[in-house]
Amino acid sequence: MTVEQIIERLQALGRPENVAGMARFGITPAHTYGVSLPDLRQLARDIGKNHALAAQLWAVDTRETRILASLTAVPKQLTLAQMETWAAGFDYWEICDQVVSNLFYKTPYAYEQAVAWSAREETYVKRAGFVLMAQLAVKDKKASDEALARFLPLIEREAGDGRDMVKKGVNWALRQIGKRNLALNQAAIAAANRILGQNSKSGNWIARDALRELQSEGVQARLRQRAAPPPPGNE
Repeated sequence: MTVEQIIERLQALGRPENVAGMARFGITPAHTYGVSLPDLRQLARDIGKNHALAAQLWAVDTRETRILASLTAVPKQLTLAQMETWAAGFDYWEICDQVVSNLFYKTPYAYEQAVAWSAREETYVKRAGFVLMAQLAVKDKKASDEALARFLPLIEREAGDGRDMVKKGVNWALRQIGKRNLALNQAAIAAANRILGQNSKSGNWIARDALRELQSEGVQARLRQRAAPPPPGNE
């Protein structure tokens, strides 16, 4: 399938009436067809993995072609330079979260970029660093506690950033790390309490919201159940 054919499909699937609705949720790309995410995911399955085509789709610079790029790119073929270029193009939260969640966390550079981007000044590049942390905590089943715990000092360091899209990313990372297992839960709770000690407006929101979830009986029960040894098999 060529870029031109894909654009024809997007035009057919587009719903201009969706654009206003997306804007109410802060989805504000310069160019969009108003295609739903389920339709984009189905189109990506029809296209299949094609890294060269993904690069062409990214260059078109519409909401839909860029999300499709994240769904059709091959993670192991994505270079660090491409990741930097694509991240520099993030200009609203949805494209940041989609690209990180569909693609970036699967790359060999995910951990190093989570660390590097967490210190960047650009709003959505910084957010991408914390979304990476959240995705790795949930989806990297082989990750060690030590690898994920290394993110907690970075979360503490950036908790005072009052930008809405950044603080929500920081909070997301803290909560997901804290729901990984009992040990990381306790480490995340301790980090949240230290954030409270910073006494910043954004940090207080991040920490209190995280603590409500991480200390809730529902989360604690799930983590205890997950940690419990399996029952002995029937003889």
